[in-house]
Amino acid sequence: MTRPADIYLRFLQLTEALRGLPSLPSLDPLEERILELVARAAQARERLSVRDMMAKSELGSPAMLHARLKSMREKGWIVLSDTEDARRKQIELTQSALRHFDKLSECLVKAAKSG
Repeated sequence: MTRPADIYLRFLQLTEALRGLPSLPSLDPLEERILELVARAAQARERLSVRDMMAKSELGSPAMLHARLKSMREKGWIVLSDTEDARRKQIELTQSALRHFDKLSECLVKAAKSG
């Protein structure tokens, strides 16, 4: 019988293979965490502005977060869109980032089926 941990470890193995694919440039661990926050907010249909992100002190200083958001925009993971208040920018995933999450989901399903 397969242990639940085996499924997770198989998932990690499959996701490692994704890192070698020529899709989007890789993210550092903090950028991955930011990407996950943006994705969860989008799934919950919640708005997430740059100001909202800056309020999350557990992610680091505002200057560091601005640098990470800029890097993620340059890498093609996120876009900043206008809101009704021109001073506020909404953080959104790009189509490429959404495809990345689709691929991760496929890895999870494949790992679960092989377990």
